[in-house]
Amino acid sequence: MTAPAKDIQQAPDAGFGKRPLGKRLVGANTFWIALVLVALIIVFSAIAPGEFATLFTFQTLLIETAVLLVLSVGMTFVIITSGIDLSVGSVLIFSGMVAGKVMEAMSGGNASNAGWGVITVGLLAAVVAGTVWGLVNGFLIAVAGIPPLIVTLGTMGAALGSAYLLNNGSDVRSIPLVLNKTLGYGTSFGVVPNLVIVAVVITLIGAWLLHTTKFGRYTYAVGSNAEGARRAGIGVTAHLLKVYTLTGFLAGIAGFLSLAYYASTTISAHTTDNLNAIAAVVMGGTSLFGGVGTVLGTVIGVFIPAVLKKGFNITHVQDFWQMIAVGAVLIAAVWFDQRRRRRRNSR
Repeated sequence: MTAPAKDIQQAPDAGFGKRPLGKRLVGANTFWIALVLVALIIVFSAIAPGEFATLFTFQTLLIETAVLLVLSVGMTFVIITSGIDLSVGSVLIFSGMVAGKVMEAMSGGNASNAGWGVITVGLLAAVVAGTVWGLVNGFLIAVAGIPPLIVTLGTMGAALGSAYLLNNGSDVRSIPLVLNKTLGYGTSFGVVPNLVIVAVVITLIGAWLLHTTKFGRYTYAVGSNAEGARRAGIGVTAHLLKVYTLTGFLAGIAGFLSLAYYASTTISAHTTDNLNAIAAVVMGGTSLFGGVGTVLGTVIGVFIPAVLKKGFNITHVQDFWQMIAVGAVLIAAVWFDQRRRRRRNSR
């Protein structure tokens, strides 16, 4: 016999799913981090208007953040459930490697001139590869009861090692030229990169799923109070399995997008993507304690390091300062979250 659904309402932030949509999409944390992003854009535009405030610069920013944004959308769901996934960067690499090897195999060892049939199979291979790793994470965490930190730390190494084994430790560089030209560098409407369009569509679907559906409400409920959610009749184990599977699925898509952009698996370029995704989500206002977060906040969190890096490069400031600035913003985000929780718990 399950307890009344009001158990969830008593959990921290658990009534989130019943709040008006506007308040769900834009919380206090999201508001202040958005101000930080706007301030950065204004400052760099004022310092170097002829270089920073240009269409080319903003196109580049969008392209450079597209792959990380897809990863971070999945990470948002995980962290809202009070979990963590350190494996997404390695799963991205593995998925891209699988897609590259499959396309090579279908093209006789050189996929440079392969067509859309081969590319479609490569996409499916990447998505399946990422989804399988997500299922593994979800099973070990939700069913076997192993802490997410330990599970994903283990699968991070396992996925990366598997990627190296698939091609003897080297990158796959034989990628269909049409994929690189169309998805990697192609544009629509003359100015909008196709890679960005795909990332935006995925982000909008993620926002819809999190903020307007039962799946999203369950995600907040599990992160706020897993035991309260269970007593209210929510299948916590099944839901966590779905969340980690979704994250793996998105990592698979991100791996294919990276393949299209770089025309290579570029293993070394993604070794810190897991930490970058976590940092982006937390900077965007998602609480590491679970139960609080928005996709809009994650989008803003993804752009803050990108804007800092681009601005510092244009103004000839050493990259080391970007690391310090991002670290300061990240610490500030967690500090604000802790203050918010303390105020709420003291009521």
